[in-house]
Amino acid sequence: MSAHDAHYGGGLVDGARMLALFGDVATELLIRSDGDEGLFAAYESVEFLAPVYAGDFIEAEGRIVRFGNRSRTIEFEARKVVRARLDLSPSAAETIDPPIVVCRARGTCVAGTKA
Repeated sequence: MSAHDAHYGGGLVDGARMLALFGDVATELLIRSDGDEGLFAAYESVEFLAPVYAGDFIEAEGRIVRFGNRSRTIEFEARKVVRARLDLSPSAAETIDPPIVVCRARGTCVAGTKA
């Protein structure tokens, strides 16, 4: 996450940034499964589990857990894999093992029509 992503004091990143990452993941999954970007219809659940700060590195992934006629239910998870260590220097960071789950969500997308 960049300083541009920080929305609150102390470099805290807005939770909506995780949802934007999940939107990118959904786009890739729908292209792979249906050959079209599709549209995000709704989130069934969203859990923000840990704070994210500018300087953190986030990995987001998802998997399609249900195929309807045109709908796809997707489960998402975002994990913090690197955190900034501003206490050491402005550019210091460390890997996190195991990664910290910062957000989970479940949503439904509608697949488009193939060209």
